[in-house]
Amino acid sequence: MTDPQNPSAVPPNAPENPPAYSAAPPPAYSSAPPPAYNAQPAPGAPVPGKTLGIVAFVLSFFAQLIALILGIVALVQSRKAGVKNGWALAAIIISAVLMVIGIIVIILVAVAIGGSLAAACAELGPGVHPLEGGGTITCS
Repeated sequence: MTDPQNPSAVPPNAPENPPAYSAAPPPAYSSAPPPAYNAQPAPGAPVPGKTLGIVAFVLSFFAQLIALILGIVALVQSRKAGVKNGWALAAIIISAVLMVIGIIVIILVAVAIGGSLAAACAELGPGVHPLEGGGTITCS
């Protein structure tokens, strides 16, 4: 036990010298700075996101929502690596434009169908009317 009045007293079972710890070597850092933002990768090195950008570009004509998501992911990957990705940018633009055009076409078709149904009901009057193709129209 140590004496509270004399804190410098060494307890009887304490080691003479504390254990020596070896100092860890300092971490090795590279002396080269990171590449510039617009730096191109080394020749032959794969460009991150390029393949995904091409896939998104092809899909932008058929599945716009999926292409938009893939294009954004590819563009983010490329920008993190500091390279440009024209395929991904083109996929984003094309899929967004085609989505807007598709929404406008759906709205126009719905308005045209609703207008033709309203005209048919105005001509036929209230009630349930059979159609020539086998369906029925219910007008109120």
